[in-house]
Amino acid sequence: MTATNNTTIGDEQAAASNKRYGPLDVNALNLPNCITVSRLVLAFILFAMISYGGMWISSAVLFAAAAATDAVDGYLARRYGMVTTLGRILDPFVDKIIVCGAFIFLLAANDSTGTLSGVGPWMTLIVIGREMFITGLRSILEQQGKDFSASLSGKIKMVTQCFAVGASLLSMSPAVKSPGLSGLRDVLLWLAVIFTLGSGVLYIRRAARLLRSA
Repeated sequence: MTATNNTTIGDEQAAASNKRYGPLDVNALNLPNCITVSRLVLAFILFAMISYGGMWISSAVLFAAAAATDAVDGYLARRYGMVTTLGRILDPFVDKIIVCGAFIFLLAANDSTGTLSGVGPWMTLIVIGREMFITGLRSILEQQGKDFSASLSGKIKMVTQCFAVGASLLSMSPAVKSPGLSGLRDVLLWLAVIFTLGSGVLYIRRAARLLRSA
């Protein structure tokens, strides 16, 4: 009788898990995932605005709105049990598109607009390289059934990157351009690079421990 009950409970838990992390069906198009998709659309609008140049304050506002929705969709998904397979794939992908894309286009803006964004080639390389490497590690570890979800260091890294990009966009506007803002921008950019490298090292150490425990 006990074995039967345990089997029933196990089946119910499995069913609940499948419902929570279900396949890519119509149920995956819930509110959190729609917000995530809207963030991706905002990202491409942002990149177009940076490429065009001149709308730096509007670009900063748009970037802030896109970055803010990252916390909103995650909260809604966890709070109301709407976590899906699509969301788990799409959310980190969109985050990387926004941040890495912003660094790439701000780097290019140095040449195309004649206004310095403060973003250098090495900064862009470090940001993109870190994201690619950690994504590869996460893929390997999750295939082995190990938990390699985002940690506090990764969240702090994301926050510093967002502040750095926002400051870079604002610093390119003649309306608010000043030596003080340019200095703050440079500090935030280097802080973002430092936290990007630091969180990458912490993730690698964590991955090494998980791989040794296999």
